[in-house]
Amino acid sequence: HSIKKGGMQNCQAEMKKAVDCGYWNLFRFNPEAEVGKKFTLDSKEPKGGYQEFLMNEARYASLSRVLPQEQVDKLFKENEEAAIARYQHLTKLKDLYAEV
Repeated sequence: HSIKKGGMQNCQAEMKKAVDCGYWNLFRFNPEAEVGKKFTLDSKEPKGGYQEFLMNEARYASLSRVLPQEQVDKLFKENEEAAIARYQHLTKLKDLYAEV
């Protein structure tokens, strides 16, 4: 996947950025836990910086070299919208499992 800037020595910082911007979500599910604690969403609401995170990843940054910029912008926007939808889905699951 290749981290474009800083390499693998910044791996943990990049993972934190992925969670902070909403690219990756942290959650836990334990079906044996007590009611209201089966599903835990550890990620906070995304803070922004999604596009910057993508451009720091070589696999995404390379798209701007091979595709027209307007197509790259469209793909990145769709990707960000999907990430927002995933987070919203997880918050609904958290609410649902709070009752179960």
